[in-house]
Amino acid sequence: MNKPSIVPVVLAGFCAFLPLYAPQPILPLLAGVFHASQTLIALMITVCTIGVAIAAPVVGRIADRVGRKRIIVVSALVLGAATLLLATSRTLPMLLTWRFVQGLATPGVFSITTAYIHDEWPSHRAPAAIAAYVSGTIVGGFAGRVIVGFVAEHFGWPWAFVLLGCVTLAIAGYLALRMPLESGFAHFEARVNTRDAIAGHLRNPQLLAAYGIGFCVLFTQVAIFTYVTFHLAAPPFRLGPSILGSIYAVYLAGAITTPFAGRRIARSGYPRMLLLSTALCSAGAMLTLTPRLWVVIIGLAISSSGVFVAQSSATSFVGAAAERNRALALGIYVTFYYIGGSFGGTAPGWLWNALGWPGCVALVVGVQIVIAAVSRGVSVAAPVSEPAAT
Repeated sequence: MNKPSIVPVVLAGFCAFLPLYAPQPILPLLAGVFHASQTLIALMITVCTIGVAIAAPVVGRIADRVGRKRIIVVSALVLGAATLLLATSRTLPMLLTWRFVQGLATPGVFSITTAYIHDEWPSHRAPAAIAAYVSGTIVGGFAGRVIVGFVAEHFGWPWAFVLLGCVTLAIAGYLALRMPLESGFAHFEARVNTRDAIAGHLRNPQLLAAYGIGFCVLFTQVAIFTYVTFHLAAPPFRLGPSILGSIYAVYLAGAITTPFAGRRIARSGYPRMLLLSTALCSAGAMLTLTPRLWVVIIGLAISSSGVFVAQSSATSFVGAAAERNRALALGIYVTFYYIGGSFGGTAPGWLWNALGWPGCVALVVGVQIVIAAVSRGVSVAAPVSEPAAT
């Protein structure tokens, strides 16, 4: 049996999120280049999350049949190729097409790595491994935005995606060579009819609660970090693409807090951690209403920490609640998660046009109230740490 290695799964998380939200800091720039409205250029985020939502359950079922590592590596290769091709776009439809392909490739890395962790790590250590993986996704999301913002401002936006594509392909090569082949994977689960397996997961009230929370978590993240770029590019802030990209350093606060959250789950349980996340998200979002940039940055850091605590808690919970067809269960979770992200990229646009940034913040706080209510349906006990393993 291969010994689990944390480095490949952290790099897989980094790889999955490196290009996913990378266009956010240059949305105002791209709106000018392609002569598009703010709502229309925000489709750069929406079409990608739609692709993820469509592909997640399909790739989850394939991974339950053929194994985890193969799907992770192939998906990372496709993701890198699509990112390179994004740089060749000359029209907005072409730009959106390659973003959609990126979305289709992402869950093969994102959700299948989560299933890989639950298969290969002991149950009492899985939340900590998931938290380390989520930290990788946080750093990847931060790096993608910073790289794109800086390179786009100084060398042009196509070169930003060329660089991201090369980095993604390099990580895919590393995963092919260094990620241990799965040993805890149960092939017999493939005998279950896919429709029956999906229906079984959707009849599980615990999983349904987690799916609803996942929808709200990414809705929150995308709504805040997509429309805050328009907020900060406008008066009184007037920030350019490079500075907007550096604002996403607030993600590093999430990278620091998430591993602690993973260990805290075992002591406090999933519902308490989810309630903590809603308090952090709401407080942070409301701080961004101030006209002082340093307060806005603190608010974004607090809010992003809350988002990642919720994501770590909900993802760990799905793995614990799904006794069979775990990759499929996580794939369905990712579908709900990214459907939420798709709505998060478009729904705030209507409020933005009518009420500006305060309308977006009010919507985010309302979604946190929903998470708090739904978290009451999460009652599977968190895995208890074994003293011998610590």
